[in-house]
Amino acid sequence: VADGLPINDVLEEWTRALVAEFAAIHLFDLPSGPSLYRVLLLPGCLQFDLSFTPAAQFGATGPKFKLLLSKPPFAGPVTRPHTSPPAAHELFGYAVHHALRARFCIERDRPWQAEYWISGVRDYALALACRRRGLPAYHGRGYDALPAAVQEAMRGALVRSLERAELLRALRCAIDGLLAEAEEVSDLAAKVEPELHKLVTE
Repeated sequence: VADGLPINDVLEEWTRALVAEFAAIHLFDLPSGPSLYRVLLLPGCLQFDLSFTPAAQFGATGPKFKLLLSKPPFAGPVTRPHTSPPAAHELFGYAVHHALRARFCIERDRPWQAEYWISGVRDYALALACRRRGLPAYHGRGYDALPAAVQEAMRGALVRSLERAELLRALRCAIDGLLAEAEEVSDLAAKVEPELHKLVTE
């Protein structure tokens, strides 16, 4: 968007046109740095993301960006730091937190909440696996590109029922998967491993 024009005004104008012409439904807005993404649903279950960025701040945040065309007054993309993958320490720390919460919920007979936390442990373990292999580690984007052996090992962390024994089994698999992918934080993993094993001991 040309400098000096309010992004929200431009976004609203485009949204009105998409609603009128394509029956678009506005789902939510997602700010990301200087950009604003408006997520819309079109008939036929087509998701449409409309985004705008001030011209003076427009630039690539990842290595796959390719500018297709440019018109005045836009002079071209600015140099912006690329979005870094999440830190291994952070991913591992969140996974440990979620494992603790999962066991507490199992003990408190809150199986739905326990399933939520177990899935979180699994997702952070998979994100660590992606990070180790240079795959996208956000929003599950790299999961399907992981080696088959990693995917198979993490399959056991899928919760198949809300019974106590099944929740503990899935949590055990999620913890095993997490520890197997903790190479980048091996010192931290070694410290917490005994405590994690206690979580899945009856």
